[in-house]
Amino acid sequence: MPHLPSPQDATEAALFSECWDAVLSYADLCTAGSTAAAELAREAFAQGIRELRAAEAGTVRGTGRRSSRLPRIPLLLTAVRHTAATWEDAGQGHKLDPDLRLWLRSDQAARYTGPPLGRPVALRGLRDLQPADAELLWLAEAEALPLPLVARRLGLDPVTAADELTEASRLFRDRCHRNHLDSPMDAECRGYARLLDAVTRSPAVDTPADLARHLATCHPCAEAAACLRPHGGGLPGALAGGVIGWGGLAYLERRRRAAEVRLGAGRPDRPDTESGDPTDGRGRPRLARHAPLLAAALVSLLALAVTLMPLDDTAERSAARPDADRRPVADPSPPPPPSAKPASPGSPKPSAERTPERTPEQASPEPAPQGTSSAAPETTGNSGPAACRVDYDLVNQWPDGFQATVTVTTRDPLDSWRVGFAFRDGQWIRQMWDASVSQNGSRVTVVAAEYNKEVPAGGKLAFGFLASWRGTNSPPHDVTLNGRPCATV
Repeated sequence: MPHLPSPQDATEAALFSECWDAVLSYADLCTAGSTAAAELAREAFAQGIRELRAAEAGTVRGTGRRSSRLPRIPLLLTAVRHTAATWEDAGQGHKLDPDLRLWLRSDQAARYTGPPLGRPVALRGLRDLQPADAELLWLAEAEALPLPLVARRLGLDPVTAADELTEASRLFRDRCHRNHLDSPMDAECRGYARLLDAVTRSPAVDTPADLARHLATCHPCAEAAACLRPHGGGLPGALAGGVIGWGGLAYLERRRRAAEVRLGAGRPDRPDTESGDPTDGRGRPRLARHAPLLAAALVSLLALAVTLMPLDDTAERSAARPDADRRPVADPSPPPPPSAKPASPGSPKPSAERTPERTPEQASPEPAPQGTSSAAPETTGNSGPAACRVDYDLVNQWPDGFQATVTVTTRDPLDSWRVGFAFRDGQWIRQMWDASVSQNGSRVTVVAAEYNKEVPAGGKLAFGFLASWRGTNSPPHDVTLNGRPCATV
């Protein structure tokens, strides 16, 4: 008689798929090409699963203590970062993103492997939560999954899931506040610590000018402030930046888009490439450049899954904790099967073409793509209607960097596209997704990815990026699509 999968098996399969998709997404950010991304993801996934297994084995054997660890996905993401650092030390750094290589040699990277009290407060705060609470917080905030789906994954009551998430967020804030006070800090930071706690508790309290100046120049205190604010939508960024480190905001954007694709939750004002359809509109998977590599990756993963699944942490949830007198906010019961069919580990994800390392050869704008119906020599005249409209959205901004999204609506159908624009204030793009980029001084040239190059008449194309700025951060100007001027919305 054939074996029928149990509800627990179905849930674990869905979690396994989500974990692999997250690892591959972050590995793609960290590497200089898709081949290296698949290699890094496989190696890091195996390392992270072994760490999970070791933690569970220690709990089952009754060692008298439960070693604090991160939830599944952030633990696997840190394994990607650790593996990337190993590559750099072993002379394989040429496979990694150039900006990541610089970060790995910086003081910021050293914090993640240095003394525990010097590590980011978000990382320490998430470790301090009970496992079920930490899983709930990460899946809902960082992975951008709808709360009803998170409730099914964790076996929670959907009616009370929102209250449990609020309580988990409050507990996370309390752990971060305690960890901030425990951190080694100079007299100035120590003097502002309790004031920082007070002003971040309510959105109605204005930040004093002296504290604002301090936060603008002190990275650890600014990092703690992001974790201590229960309002304003900054929790996902605080989690990703504190736990993952490099590329955290870009990872969040990818996961948001992946959730929209996987769950069919695309917004109507987004381009077709962000809709619920995981194809490019012609029935072809959007991640075409990874297709041959994912086949090889899945062979390794299936073999790995046979020996390492299921990821059962029931014993882990029942082990003793320093705050074991409190029942976990998200204490799960045996989970029911998810209502949707679990995505396969190789399901398409909204991945970006790699941002090429800037070279002198990229100084001039690239020629207009062949076969593009709207291609024409660039003009600056105002005769006739504009070939396109551009909408620039400043998503987030911090003292030395920002995140933005550019959406262009084209009047004509496109077989491929190239967007050009200029910055006024010396901004420099560091990372980009859904396109490739080159920058020469203030002038930026953005070229379509393979999966989103075709756009129908009246359709939209979009890409996002992270960039640095100083002093003033004006929006870009002189936007063109395949050499033709665009009107600003």
